[in-house]
Amino acid sequence: MNAEFIGALEQIEEEKGISKEVLLEAIEAALISAYRRNFGSAQNVTVQIGRDTGDIKVYARKMVVEEVTDPRLEISLEEARVIDPSYDVGDVVEHEVTPKEFGRIAAQTAKQVVVQRIREAERGIIYEEYASREGDIVTGIVHRTEHRNVYINLGKTEAILLPNEQMPGEVYRQNDRIKTYIVEVRKTTKGPQIFVSRTHPGLLKRLFELEVPEIHDGVVEIMAIAREAGYRSKISVHSEEEKVDPVGACVGQKGIRVQTIVRELKGEKIDIVRWNPDPAQYVANALSPARVLSVEIDEEQGIARVVVPDYQLSLAIGKEGQNARLAAKLTGWKIDIRSESHSIAARDEAENEEGDETTGPGGTGEVEKDNVPSEPAEPLERREVSSETLAGKAGLDEGLEEKAPGESDMEKETLAESDGERPGAS
Repeated sequence: MNAEFIGALEQIEEEKGISKEVLLEAIEAALISAYRRNFGSAQNVTVQIGRDTGDIKVYARKMVVEEVTDPRLEISLEEARVIDPSYDVGDVVEHEVTPKEFGRIAAQTAKQVVVQRIREAERGIIYEEYASREGDIVTGIVHRTEHRNVYINLGKTEAILLPNEQMPGEVYRQNDRIKTYIVEVRKTTKGPQIFVSRTHPGLLKRLFELEVPEIHDGVVEIMAIAREAGYRSKISVHSEEEKVDPVGACVGQKGIRVQTIVRELKGEKIDIVRWNPDPAQYVANALSPARVLSVEIDEEQGIARVVVPDYQLSLAIGKEGQNARLAAKLTGWKIDIRSESHSIAARDEAENEEGDETTGPGGTGEVEKDNVPSEPAEPLERREVSSETLAGKAGLDEGLEEKAPGESDMEKETLAESDGERPGAS
């Protein structure tokens, strides 16, 4: 070895980021093992490599003792003082024992050590790079598919897209460029394993940060995300600055910003709603695009009871309950959606039942038998009120209004008869 070898190590340090000193220490440790293996020596030796010249020297280390029992590890005080008069019992004497043929062995050993250390260092660098990027977005090229696992080339390494992290219906073709979300980075003996996702809500958040400068700069904040990957997502946004429209900033001029994200997610629909500290208003916003008439919040049960126009009921619930389900995930409230006619019918029924309980014969508070419902009432959220029922209920209300409080049918008949007997009655 010579100065060229040291120059090569310096070049490796610049290109690979591996310290020259670390490589030299590893080579020295490997040369000690090679010396003992090739020369059958059990003595204690050290190897030193010149940091500037690259010269290799092997030194045997022996303990200074008064009486030698093992010549390979010990040296007498007299022999030690011949080398240096300052030696005393207990000191360690080093003298060079470099073999003449050690140069070839040293070169082979150094090559193996350097290659191994470079490989380990590259794996460590890749692990540190991607471990610090967990929760971030990366762009890669689809390399191959094995056992439903998609392997994505990230340049220095590969990422694995597992089946449960793939979007439903999405086809991954070789050489396709896609963006993925780093879920986890594991350190293994074969190098780091990087697991990515296309279904994680964090992917949607990072895509908005890339496309919307206001989100990246912190002017607009993403408050919550609810996602059913491949189908539909809802995202709530908020801004502390009154002059900034958070929804408009995310949509962009003519929808160009959100359309870019939709194309990246292969047509997944995205609803952007305004976050509100008032739970009722927040729930109403979350049910967009449906129009909401009223929201009643039950904090004890964690339920938001929502009333929508009859023609908006199916839109509020969504296909297979998707809109209501995503709104519930987004807001954190259980949402009970009713149509306007259903809500009115339920309220009228409740008022009638309360009136019947408090108004009985003679005003004693007893309930008349005819007014007791023959069947128990169904839960409000499942009852369907037909137009005939509403018409009959309206007629019942009119009949109740014609009766004076406390006036019975028998009293009406008696009054009618007495009126007929009066002179001049027509």
